[in-house]
Amino acid sequence: MEKEYFVDDYEKLVAALKSVDPIDVAMSKAVGGAYEIFGHIECQVLEQYGLANGMSVFDFGCGSGRLSTAISQKWEIEYLGVDVVDDLLRFAASKAPSHYRFLLNHGLSIPVPDAFADICCAFSVFTHLRHEDSYLYLTDLVRAAKPGGRIIFSFLEFADPNHWTIFTDTVAARRQSVLPHLNVFIERNAISRWAAHLGCPQVAFVDSHDPRWGGHALGQSVAVLTKPAA
Repeated sequence: MEKEYFVDDYEKLVAALKSVDPIDVAMSKAVGGAYEIFGHIECQVLEQYGLANGMSVFDFGCGSGRLSTAISQKWEIEYLGVDVVDDLLRFAASKAPSHYRFLLNHGLSIPVPDAFADICCAFSVFTHLRHEDSYLYLTDLVRAAKPGGRIIFSFLEFADPNHWTIFTDTVAARRQSVLPHLNVFIERNAISRWAAHLGCPQVAFVDSHDPRWGGHALGQSVAVLTKPAA
């Protein structure tokens, strides 16, 4: 399958960062900066929704490994991370335990078996995809989750005043034809409708500015789907 429309731009961004910054700095900038801080916040999100020793975690859009690095410092789990950029995956693997696995994937389906993970997560992924692509991936994440498992992802929403600047900055960049990537907003009623159609009517939301993660906010809103137990 051909690469999705966003992959080439992301690969160019990573290459440009590597050409001017030390590798640790470049790999942090490639996923938005504050590598350790956001890695620990994402880990705390998973902890609140059931992460425990012995579980399996599937990290869709794992980037350069800020979540996998944070998890490995505290929990003994099975982990699989997937991303679209080789350089990010290699860096993530270099910081992870040897049994953690990382896969390159450019397809619109996820290369994992049914009922694979206790927790499937996607941080800062659906924020850059078209709705139809997000729904396709979410369909596969539900399939990949074990019965009773969680599907956790972050998103941007117009209802959140903290996200309005992201939209206006995106509009300004589009006007100048310098838009570096898509910024896509998903409203909660759309997520609830998607979840219902996917057989996961139980959905919890966390506001982007909620400081419950050790006194810090994630900056994006969080949706948590629960796959019904068999």
